[in-house]
This record gives sequence, C-alpha cells and structure tokens, in this order.
Amino acid sequence: MTTAVATPAVPATHHARRKPRVSKGRVTVNVVMVAMILYFLMPFWWLLVAATKNNDALFSTAALWFHSPGSIVDNLRQLFTYNDGEYLRWMGNTVVYAGVSGVGATAVATFAGYAFAKYRFPGRNLLFSSLLGAIMVPATALAIPTYLLLSKVALTDTMWAVILPSLLNPFGVYLVRVYVQDSLPDELLEAARVDGAGELRVLFNVALPTLKPALVTVLLFSMVGTWNNFFLPLVMLNNDKLFPLTVGLQSWYAGAMVQSGANALFTLVVVGSLVAILPLILAFLLLQRYWRGGLTVGSLK
Repeated sequence: MTTAVATPAVPATHHARRKPRVSKGRVTVNVVMVAMILYFLMPFWWLLVAATKNNDALFSTAALWFHSPGSIVDNLRQLFTYNDGEYLRWMGNTVVYAGVSGVGATAVATFAGYAFAKYRFPGRNLLFSSLLGAIMVPATALAIPTYLLLSKVALTDTMWAVILPSLLNPFGVYLVRVYVQDSLPDELLEAARVDGAGELRVLFNVALPTLKPALVTVLLFSMVGTWNNFFLPLVMLNNDKLFPLTVGLQSWYAGAMVQSGANALFTLVVVGSLVAILPLILAFLLLQRYWRGGLTVGSLK
C-alpha cells in the first residue's frame, strides 16, 4: 500500500516580489533638496528668460517665461556694439583682473600656507593667528584704507589698484595650510631631502603635484572673488576704460535710471549680466576634474 505524501501548499505571495519601501523621511529629504535646487536656479532662469526680451517686454510680460527667444541674438549684437564695443573692453579688463589676481593670489597662498604647515620659525603661531583674524574682516572695510595707501604711491586709477589688493587671500593661505598638514606627510618630504633634493625642488616636484585640488580651489575662489568684486574697483577707478564688468554694468544701470529706461539700457544690463557669468560656469566645468582626493595614498610604505 502506497502512502501519498502531501506537499505543503506554498502561499501565493511567497514568490511575489516585494516592493521597496520608501520611507517618509527620505521623501521629505528629496523634496527639500529639489526645492533648494530650484531656489538656487531661479535667479539664473530669470536672467536667461529676461535676456530674450526687449526693453518694453522686460516690464510688461511674464517674469519667468520667454517672450521672443529669437530676440536674444539681437540683444547680444546690441550688447557687443553699444558705445563702440564698450562691453567687450570691460570684459577684457575683467579677464585681466581675475586672471592675474587669481594666479598671483594662488601663488602667494601656496608659499605662505606651505611655510606655515612645514616650517618652524619664530612668531609662526602669532602670524597665523593674525591671519585668521584677517579672514574675519570684510573686504569692504579695507577698501578705503587701501585707497589711501595706494594713493600715496600714485597707483589709484590704474589696473594695479585692483590687482595688488586682490593678491592677498587670507582664506586661501588657511586652506592651503590645512590641506598640506593633512595630505602631505613629513616622511615624504624627508625622503626627497635624503635623495639630495633642495627645498625648492621639494616644493615644486613633490609638494605641488600633491596639492592640485587645494590649488585649484584657491584659484577658483580668487578668480570668482575678483570677477565679482564691485566695491574695490568702484573706489579705485575713475576712468571708465579701466572698469570691470561689475562697475561698467552698474554705470549702465544708473544711466537707465536717469533716462527712465531709454536707449534699452535695462535690456543691455540683463544680457550683459548673463554673458558675464558664462566664463565662471565654464571655468568650474573645466577645472572640476582636478578635485580628487587621496592623491598621497600609497606614497609611503
């Protein structure tokens, strides 16, 4: 006699795929992040939309939507040709100010930060504490004393009046010093010295390749700070041929207010502001690949 063995029934839901549960906290975090992204992108979106409008449509149409996208070509043509290409001259001045100041401030911050991190000398702690105090001082508070100082040596109303003060970046020195301490072991420098390398060779051949992320960060901060600087060139410069974009666009805006919006200056200010931020976006996109961590991993055995 054969006894049949009953196979236990498998619940119908046993093989069903379980749907991943999405916690309410995660949904809330995602909603907040999206809201923050929209908040930060809103000014740029308005600038892009406003650049497609003429002077009348700028005040009479919907603020956050396009009026005539093809008008941006005419606006750009008018921007670059207005007053004998005045905007292009200001753009060139701004490139010079930001480029020279950015490279110079990065070099100064590199040498100073490396010295604070790797050398022992009298007064080091006092000097570094003074440096930290200088970070707390707003740049606008130093504009008038800087003007009085440069006026004594007849450098006001020259390009040097904008470039020389921009070479001093206390935050850049602090950033390089912290990065050198955390990412550049003393043993690596001592090994180079044992192999016969001098101090300058150690700095340029061993330290600088390791410090690329910090140097790029200081370079970008310095360039962006000089590019967006308004109060310092406003105080230092009287010749409109030396104006950067910030002061030049403000002079157009003041002219538009005096003329009650005549000559389409409001549109030129908006389109000029849009064009002015494009080089900064390009610089971030080109230099972001240098932000890497762990460059010294494996350098010591």
